This record gives sequence, C-alpha cells and structure tokens, in this order.
Amino acid sequence: MQSRDAIRVIKERLNIVEVIRRYVELKRNGSRWVAPCPFHQESKPSFSVNEDQGIFYCFGCQASGDIFDFYGRINGLDFRETLEQLAAETGINLERNPRGARYQEEERQRRSSRQQMLRMHELAAAHFAAALRGKDGAEARAYVERRGLSPDIVERFGLGWARREWQSLSDALRRAGFDAHLAAEAGLLGQSGQGRAYDRFRGRMIFPIKNLSNQVIAFGGRIIGDEDEAKYINSSDSPIYKKGEHLYGLPQARCAIAAKGSALLTEGYMDVLTLHQFGYDNAVGVLGTALTPEQIKRLSGFASRLMLLFDGDRAGRKAALRSCEMLLTRGLACNVVLLPEGEDIDSLLRGQGVAAFEALQATAPDGLRFCVDVLKALAPRETVEWARNFISRVEVPELVSPYASALAAHLQLSEAVLRQSTVEYRSGKTAKDDRRLSIRARQNMRDVQIMIYAVRYPDRLADLRALGADLALQSPNARQLWDIIEEWGVQAPHYFNERQKAFWFSERGPDKAPLDSGDKELEGLRRDLEAYYASAQKSSVSAALRENMGRGDFAADLDYLRVLQESLEKGYEQS
Repeated sequence: MQSRDAIRVIKERLNIVEVIRRYVELKRNGSRWVAPCPFHQESKPSFSVNEDQGIFYCFGCQASGDIFDFYGRINGLDFRETLEQLAAETGINLERNPRGARYQEEERQRRSSRQQMLRMHELAAAHFAAALRGKDGAEARAYVERRGLSPDIVERFGLGWARREWQSLSDALRRAGFDAHLAAEAGLLGQSGQGRAYDRFRGRMIFPIKNLSNQVIAFGGRIIGDEDEAKYINSSDSPIYKKGEHLYGLPQARCAIAAKGSALLTEGYMDVLTLHQFGYDNAVGVLGTALTPEQIKRLSGFASRLMLLFDGDRAGRKAALRSCEMLLTRGLACNVVLLPEGEDIDSLLRGQGVAAFEALQATAPDGLRFCVDVLKALAPRETVEWARNFISRVEVPELVSPYASALAAHLQLSEAVLRQSTVEYRSGKTAKDDRRLSIRARQNMRDVQIMIYAVRYPDRLADLRALGADLALQSPNARQLWDIIEEWGVQAPHYFNERQKAFWFSERGPDKAPLDSGDKELEGLRRDLEAYYASAQKSSVSAALRENMGRGDFAADLDYLRVLQESLEKGYEQS
C-alpha cells in the first residue's frame, strides 16, 4: 500500500483516543476527551482530544496533531518510523516511494545499507557479549564484579567485551558476509591507509546503544586497565546513529519514565547502570555530549519532569545551567542534584547508600532556583542580559509571567523593567522597523485569512482558486503552505514543518468554530478579495496615469481615467 493510502487506512483502523490512552489518562468532557498535557509541565487538563476529527491539541504548549503526531512525539520517532510502526500494528504492508526508477534504486540501496548496518550491529553485540562470557573475558568479568554490576544488569543492557586483537570483530563480520567498507561507514571498523580493516573497539568493556525500537545502533567502549588511551570511545555518527539524538538506556527506562512521569538524567554509562541496579529504573544518560534539543524532544515524549545529576565542580555547574535553560524554556520542569566533590553516582550509592542519594534529591533546587543561585555570582549586567534572553526564549506563553516574576524577585530586579527589556530584546527593532513590520503584517493578514480557509476546508481549494485567492498570496510561507495542501489535501500535515503543522491544527482545534460553515466563510472571503482586487486595480491605474502624464497622449489619459473611475465606483459599491 502506498504511504498516502496507508495513512488513511491506519486512521480508519486505529482510534486516536484508544492510542493516546496507552500513555495518558483521558477523561470525557462533553464531546471531547481531556487530560494534563504529557508534553509539558502542568496539572490542569489543557490537553484535548477530538475523537470525531481525530486530532489532539494542548491549549498550554500548543502541541497538536493527529494520531501520527502523537505517537511519534510520545515515542521520539520521526514520521517514517511512526508510519512503519503503526502500519505493522494494523497489518499494512507499505509500498516504497513510487517515484522514478533512479530514485527507487537509490532508496532501495539506502534501505539495504541501513538494514545491513543494523544486522552488523546485532552480530557485533552478540560477538561482544560472547567474548565477555568466554575464556578471553576473564579480566572483563573481574571488572564487572569489581564494579558490583549484577548479572541481571549485564544481561538487560547487553554488556560485552571487545578482545584486544585487531581483527576479532572484523573477521566475524567477514565470515558473516558483510562488507568491510560498509562496516567502517557504520562505525564498527576502522581502515588503515592500505585499506585493511581493523576493530575500532579493542580491550574495552562494551556498552550497546539502542534506539527506541530496541535495535543496537552504536557502542560505547571503556578501558578497564591502565592503558594510556582515552577512557571512553564511542561510535561515530553513521546512517543509523546520530549521537545528539539518542540517550543511553532510554529503551530500558522508557516504561518506568512514562509510569513515573519523571526521569533521572546523568552523563556516564556506569552511572546509568548503577542507578538501575539500585532501583532507579527511570535513569538515562546523555552519551558524552551536552544535552541537545533532540534529546529533550525524545524525553518530553515520556516525562515532563527531570532530575539532573551533575558533578559539583565548575564544569558541572555550567553544564547544569545550560541544561536547565533548555528544559525550562521548553516547558519541562527540572531539579538539579550537584554531587559532592570527589563523588559520582556510583561511588555515592555504593559508599553512602540510597538514603544519602534520596537526601540529595529531596533538597535539590528546582531548575529556575538553581539558575538564580548560579547567576548571583555574575555581574549585574550579565544577570539582566541572561534573564531577558531566557524569558525571550520561553516557548510556552503561560510560563512567561511566572518565570519573569520569579527572576525579578530572586535577582532583585524590577519586574516591569525586566518585562519591558525582554519585549525590546525579543523584537530587536527600532520604532521605524516596528512600523514597517506593522504595514507588512496588514498586508499579510489577507494571506492569513486565505490560508485559514484553506486549512479548514482543504477540499475546497477549487473554490478559492475561482476567487483568485492563490494569485493574491504574497508571502513565500503562504504560497508554500498552499502548494502542500494542494498536493496532499487532508494528509498535508505529514509534509508540513513544525510551524505549518501548528497553524493547521490550531485553526482546526477544539476552540475553533465547527467545520460546517464553509459557504458562509467563503462569502466573507470573497468580499475581501474583491475589495482587494479593486484596490489593486485602482493603484495600478493611478500609477500608470502618473507615468503617462506629460507625454501628450491625451487619448491614453482618458482611457486610464475611465478605468480608474470604474474602479472607484466598484470599490464604493462593495464598501
């Protein structure tokens, strides 16, 4: 089945309410279902599901969409992954993109390479796990015992051992018929200057990294001896793995995170393993990078609150501040645990026990308070600059006011001055620029009205074309939106960017009028467009008349004046 048909059939076979209820406790409210939003911090039921239209909408964070948008966002999947999983659930076989032969061949090769890379990683994970259990894994097993990792944790996370030989894994891949160049592209092997393949991971404990479909897509490796090498090495980016998009342990922790509504976020592989062993099965790691927007997006699909675990040194505080900024501006709540000097999660839990860790969590400041405490060490000017920059980036409108009030109170700033400076900072425009923007906004309002109708009634684009609405569009964004709707109709949201998708679902949301007054809305738009074209004609004729004046062509002047008079009369009748 082609993707377009599959989307329609999936929506017919799956009820959006039943799918959302897997993750959210919905309650009936009239014709709608409501709940606290799973995508941002709140307690009020601002999350609304319209079963008849098959869409959801949050009045707080403006998250919106259909069954594909919800399933993808809650599970951290892109659209293609979402389509494939829901198609499998509903028993649909997808036909690959039916474009030209060349494109199909390239797509086939890409899929084939990706599948081979996944199989290589599956083989590699089994190879490393077998090595840990085998006679060559004695030193690795001793390390596991020394670190106090239980057999259950070793098995659940698939830990392994990379032998010290240069061709152990490469030989295994070769025997299985895999291409060494593709294995190098997948990040499993390296290649010498002479083109000889060799193992990237040697003499290291291996930590498999999985995607949300529970497929191994990368590895982390840690030395366990005194070798003069980097303590950790990680798989490089590949067609199946982008480091800043994944979190270590998320497949193992996702159910616990969704059930608890919160996650523990730490840095190292061993920290995650130790936390799970001590019962904190909602712990994940950032895979050796600073927290990224992509990782936040994945986490926000499962939890609205995070506990950040960082070292208490200067670097740890700096990383915690940046992470708090990113989480708070996106509407997620967080608290910050700064570990005592010289301690990490592993040493703290094993040395002082769960009670000590619980005490740290109980006294952990919330994210905004932590930011304030860090800011107090800065110069006043830097503090104000940070505060207004922070407020300007808050994505949830309802959080702007409480954030501004809290920052003003704790930093001893004038709330009015902070709000005003934030407005100025956000706009970054002079009064002249603002006037220009106002004029442009009035010009684009017509585009907005046209596209509101197109979004509400995508099956009536022919009626809009008959009025010349498509020709009246001026902004590139409106024309792009029109083109997508014209091609895909009601399935257009799956081909929108985030801004276009938000506009679509906002105008079709539960707070809008029912979609049963198309004729009436079209009549109002018709009057506006006729007035616009009459005004445009008048402006054009007037400009032509001014251009012709002084040339002595009186016959042409009379023609222009006659047309201008007709335009004025027509405009008067319509007003």
